[in-house]
Amino acid sequence: MRIRFTKMQGAGNDFVVLDETRGSLALTPAQYRFLGDRHFGVGADQILTVRPSPSPGIDFQYVIHNSDGGEVEQCGNGARCFMRFVREQGLTTKDAVRVQTLSGVIEPRMGADGRVTVDMGAPVFEPAQVPFDAAGLTPQSEGSWHTWHLALSTHAQSAIISVAVLSMGNPHAVQVVDNVDTAPVALQGPLIEHHPRFPQRVNAGFMQVVSRSQIRLRVFERGAGETLACGTGACAAVVAGIRLGLLDARVDVDTHGGRLTIEWAGVGQPVLMTGPAVTVFEGDIEVPEQP
Repeated sequence: MRIRFTKMQGAGNDFVVLDETRGSLALTPAQYRFLGDRHFGVGADQILTVRPSPSPGIDFQYVIHNSDGGEVEQCGNGARCFMRFVREQGLTTKDAVRVQTLSGVIEPRMGADGRVTVDMGAPVFEPAQVPFDAAGLTPQSEGSWHTWHLALSTHAQSAIISVAVLSMGNPHAVQVVDNVDTAPVALQGPLIEHHPRFPQRVNAGFMQVVSRSQIRLRVFERGAGETLACGTGACAAVVAGIRLGLLDARVDVDTHGGRLTIEWAGVGQPVLMTGPAVTVFEGDIEVPEQP
């Protein structure tokens, strides 16, 4: 099967974008893995699919698969690329669209400067809804909120980390580190992602606070490994930093792939994320029936 695709990136978080507005491609998890493979396929952190409106008042459906082939609830950098894609492909002339994701409706908006702002919705803090199993744990008060102590293995000498836990439509565990350059992302990332306290796995964020309006961030993403940027991870880190008393309401987030700007007015309010969205190239690829 030969399919048309667009390669895009948002702050270095890269995507294969597929248009299914005219018909379903009916790809399998193995075929998504093929597209995401950097040696045999196109190569991407996630594969994004644009589908027709599923209901009145919604412009499009937005489906996200990680490079491991699994479907996930949300991708913030992808949402910005989604907005640029539907504009560039002539699928809409609107400056803002309402998009249905697995975790709810988001509203990306194209700015005059070419950057895209996405209303990511309000963060979720209830552990069961993240989901996070807090049974038997005691929260540690910090600022107006709390963190949780997690042992990264069952060994007596296991590292114990302190994480803020929340959902931005997908689960996040954020820890504050002194320096993201030396943070043990490769070592701790997989252990946090697969920690038994997170039944649907989790995105592991490593946040360095530079000032009350700037952080540096690395994220080990669920199903993708460390990426150059993670939009929902940036949102989660800033929300956690604000609630822990470390950050102000508008924060620049510097990732290896570029800068994102996150704004949050407080509990119950939506998180606004602004950043770049760039088309890299377009092409056709033969997708084998059984990669």
